[in-house]
Amino acid sequence: MTVVAQGLDNPRGLAFAQDGALYVTEAGRGGEGPCFPGPEGDEVCFGDSGAITKVAHDKQSRAISGLPSLAAPDGSGALGPSDVTPDGLGGLFFTVGLGADPALRDELPPLGRNASAWLLDGRRGTWEQVADIGAYEAEVNPDGGEPDTNPNSVVGSPIFQVVVDAGGNSLLKTTRHGISTLAVFDTREIDGQPYQAVPTSVVRGKDNAYYVGELTGFPFPPGKARVHRVVPGHAPTVFAEGFTNIIDVGFDAKDRLYVLEISHNGLLSGDPTGALIRVDHDGSRTIIASEGLIMPGGLAIRGDSAYVSNCGVCPGGGTVVRIPLH
Repeated sequence: MTVVAQGLDNPRGLAFAQDGALYVTEAGRGGEGPCFPGPEGDEVCFGDSGAITKVAHDKQSRAISGLPSLAAPDGSGALGPSDVTPDGLGGLFFTVGLGADPALRDELPPLGRNASAWLLDGRRGTWEQVADIGAYEAEVNPDGGEPDTNPNSVVGSPIFQVVVDAGGNSLLKTTRHGISTLAVFDTREIDGQPYQAVPTSVVRGKDNAYYVGELTGFPFPPGKARVHRVVPGHAPTVFAEGFTNIIDVGFDAKDRLYVLEISHNGLLSGDPTGALIRVDHDGSRTIIASEGLIMPGGLAIRGDSAYVSNCGVCPGGGTVVRIPLH
């Protein structure tokens, strides 16, 4: 692995722009508060430490800072900017996570419009909300469960964006005119115990279908995570399975699927080692990288290399690494 960016705060999703620049979201390190119980029950505190970093010509710089962030008092395990995608017009769409009932936002300062999709205007350097995912979850609640929202992945175009809501177990289409549901990922039983899907990632395939990776909910069983194929207007189908705690997915130029696991042995195993796995056209799997991947947070593929945000739960210790695929 080659480090191409470092010193990042809880780095997550990343994407290349048309000019070849790499953008990586940083969920931040929270701040001074207000503080309240987070999605795992531990205290989290609000701040404006979220950011998006640009990597170009072997240099890194903050493309935008001052974004909302929720994190433990030590800055770890943040929820904030979670993914980014170019809009095709020189700007960037990005999502900001929450991981809670959208009603919780009433306790946050005005900046705390978490659970939203935003647009960064590349010419002006300003950003604006383009879709309130939290409000949609509160009103529509596509999966019918307890209200919970955590936008975690986005793919886009100048006309619309497709967003995975990990908390809402749904795949959503957003435009400036509103939000609609493309798919819902239902709770299933594994060994008699119910598990939520917790979809974490979405990529658009060459067939124009959407491929969605799932984390699988608590207690995060090893080997039970799946990749779904979603054709708008049809129910999701399982495209590949047998993975553990998927955090991101992508395709290379040969249309081979890559799956990034945040924890190869399971989130309750105590082992923070992740894995990048290639799925060939015949269904065979190859572990491309594992050793050295520590709770990775996002994947982007360009040419013969994969770019992974590494140590995605680390304040100040996160990196982006380049991994050769040939």
